[in-house]
Amino acid sequence: MQRRRLGQTDLFVSPLGLGTVKFGRNQGVKYPTGFDLPTEAELADLLALGRDLGINLLDTAPAYGLSEERLGRLLQGQRDDWVIVGKAGEEFIDGQSHYDFSPAHIQSSLERSLLRLQTDHLDVLMIHSDGNDLANLSDDVIATLHELRARGLTRAIGASTKTVEGGLRAVAALDVVMATYHPAYTDERPVLDAAAQAGKGVLLKKVLASGHVNTIADDDPVRASFQFAFDHPGTTAAIVGTINPEHLKANVAAINSVLQ
Repeated sequence: MQRRRLGQTDLFVSPLGLGTVKFGRNQGVKYPTGFDLPTEAELADLLALGRDLGINLLDTAPAYGLSEERLGRLLQGQRDDWVIVGKAGEEFIDGQSHYDFSPAHIQSSLERSLLRLQTDHLDVLMIHSDGNDLANLSDDVIATLHELRARGLTRAIGASTKTVEGGLRAVAALDVVMATYHPAYTDERPVLDAAAQAGKGVLLKKVLASGHVNTIADDDPVRASFQFAFDHPGTTAAIVGTINPEHLKANVAAINSVLQ
């Protein structure tokens, strides 16, 4: 897969990123079927397969259970091979999400993520929205993100948002926005439009409708969903989580066919 520049940053990413919720958490998730957490040997094989297929983009978060700690062990000696997107703001404790968007928590969350991931920097640090995007992206929070980037603790900053208003603020104030966009949900298209106009990076989440892609009317709903995503000029990459090697290969094949 040909690498794409992430907005105006100096990061170049594969058009498919690997989401890692299922690497570390199987409680309180919205996938169609339950699953057991994979072993680290299975995850090592999955990451090796992804790298062989041209993927260099990983998405993780403190709220993804054991994901960060497992990645820290799994990526030893491979740090330069991956663009790691991390988050701050959401914590998942005792089966429940808790949120803290204070500047102090964002900094301490990042420092903890770096320890867990066994690295000295993230490539992208994003605010992990609870849906109150404008409140989460206060002037103090945005200033904190810029300070953390200036200190070299992250190479780029952004927000994973849930509203058009929040997405637009992220586009205006930060480097990258993560938005939801698929054939059955287009409410956040104005965010992609604004990002394309401003030259900002766009990472799409829920491109396959969180595993419910078969509700999309098409003979090949996976390919149709990727076609839809990349038809928009603002899209840089799609983040899709999987622990199934066959699904990973199928997703790469679908994106390659769309972008050929």
